[in-house]
Amino acid sequence: MPFAHGAACPPSRPAAHRAMATMGEAPEPSPQAPLAVLSKVELRVSCKHLLDRDTLNKSDPCVLLLMQSQGQWMEVDRSEVIKSNLNPVFAKIFMVDYYFEEVQKLRFEVYDSHGHAGVGTHDDDFLGGMECTVGQVSPHPPPGTPASGVLSLTPTLSQIVAQKRVTKPLFLKYGKFAGKSTITVISEEISGNNGYVELAFRAKKLDDKDLFSKSDPFLEIYRIDDDRSEQLVYRTEVVKNNLSPIWEPFKVSLNSLCSCEEKRKLRCVVWDYDSRGKHDFIGEFFTTFEEMQKAMGENKVQWDCMNPKYKIKKRNYKNSGVVVLLDLKIHRVYSFLDYIMGGCQIHFTVAIDFTASNGDPRNSCSLHYINPYQPNEYLKALVAVGEICQDYDSDKKFSALGFGARIPPKYEVSHDFAINFNPDNDECEGIQGVVESYQSCLPKIQLYGPTNVAPIISKVARVAADEERTKEASQYFILLILTDGVVTDMADTREAIVRASYLPMSIIIVGVGNADFTDMQILDGDDGILRSPKGEPVLRDIVQFVPFREFKNASPTALAKCVLAEVPKQVVEYYSYKAFPPRCPRPETPDSNLSSPQ
Repeated sequence: MPFAHGAACPPSRPAAHRAMATMGEAPEPSPQAPLAVLSKVELRVSCKHLLDRDTLNKSDPCVLLLMQSQGQWMEVDRSEVIKSNLNPVFAKIFMVDYYFEEVQKLRFEVYDSHGHAGVGTHDDDFLGGMECTVGQVSPHPPPGTPASGVLSLTPTLSQIVAQKRVTKPLFLKYGKFAGKSTITVISEEISGNNGYVELAFRAKKLDDKDLFSKSDPFLEIYRIDDDRSEQLVYRTEVVKNNLSPIWEPFKVSLNSLCSCEEKRKLRCVVWDYDSRGKHDFIGEFFTTFEEMQKAMGENKVQWDCMNPKYKIKKRNYKNSGVVVLLDLKIHRVYSFLDYIMGGCQIHFTVAIDFTASNGDPRNSCSLHYINPYQPNEYLKALVAVGEICQDYDSDKKFSALGFGARIPPKYEVSHDFAINFNPDNDECEGIQGVVESYQSCLPKIQLYGPTNVAPIISKVARVAADEERTKEASQYFILLILTDGVVTDMADTREAIVRASYLPMSIIIVGVGNADFTDMQILDGDDGILRSPKGEPVLRDIVQFVPFREFKNASPTALAKCVLAEVPKQVVEYYSYKAFPPRCPRPETPDSNLSSPQ
């Protein structure tokens, strides 16, 4: 899709966000920590010499970040609108997951917005764009060479991270330069962000910069890096006609605020907003996050807001007002590894489909056929996933259940039975114990049906509910369901999953055989939010469905990696939602209590 003139900004954000969009807004911290397998990168964007598309004022720029997915450009995020400014520095920080082994294409598009507070319209003017890739790709065409209607530029994100700052020209359609317009992307790789801080500021008796009314103040916070450059951390909303404003509380990551270093210097600047972009300087002060922390609890910290020119010229100059930090709250964000090292145990339960559609186990065509030379698909999936999970379980005992079979002694159909036939203790010693119980169970049962899985989900959920009441991050439950067909109690299963999404529990479904598993994708929230029959959505996406046939010729490690990929994220999401910290967090480094554990 080539760059196009007149393209509109994407649909607006919720109304609560729009009020802050004109002057800038900080990124909302994610409630969960990033997975260990990902590297996260923060992108800060600024522009210079943008084209002026307005008649009476200057352009009102906003920047869009898009990512290519399946050949289509999809909006990832966008910045605030900055009024009447051809050299904008955007407060919005874009967060990107960086996969070294994948090619991820990014596009930055800059628009002159004619909407209100970031609400895009079809009248928005395209001011230029720049493309780059996440990872290592072959060079793009040199400047001036059309490529599918768009001139793509050369930097990879890995290069941007290494260089910290990359400035490139903006282009219009077909490789045409957007005048002297440039875009600068400043990147920072996040390797140990372990939380965010919530700040609440106000000011008192600020200087009045207006003739017929009072100043319209807003506050900017800059982080001063080791090379003495300044990075905009946050820009508050404008408080109109008020010399003693109270700004809305806001959240920033500790990494963004001070690179997780308490003593790093911060520069805070108060401006009087001007709709033409010529904001009047009121004053500034310098501080550190170490000093800010004195505002925790009932305490408050305040600084003189100083105008250096006034200090030199005016003999009795005291300040241009006072800025007060009313409150500071630190919110720690823990990783999957933090919870595991804190003593959280992963309790593993396997549920095996013994319905008649699997075929007679005595027949070599059956999915349950025991071949002395090669394990069947049930065993392959069980061992691949179970061997990973057992590393996180101290007693190495796994619950093993079956469903859809007639079981002795009365040979009544059961959708929830222990495959070791011990109803008082369904646990087996390690994965090998589960394998032995499975092989021993097959000759004793009659495969039947239907394929009902809600009873087993509900059974594990009851145990997880007991764990939840301890209010500790001590046990998390993973249910592995191995089945050869679509579940027949879909309504009850959806209801059970919605209930389970509120508990310390994840569900992995592996489809065995060559059945049509299209309907099973409903249970996996990747294509939309799963809802109960009454319309209640899941609290968390806790289901991962994988057809085993896609991994028939792959290594067991590949299957395990795929089916377990979402579990660390789901664990952290649950405990973050409950605000349960690790039971025994790893000790913090002596140098700084913000440093992330290594």
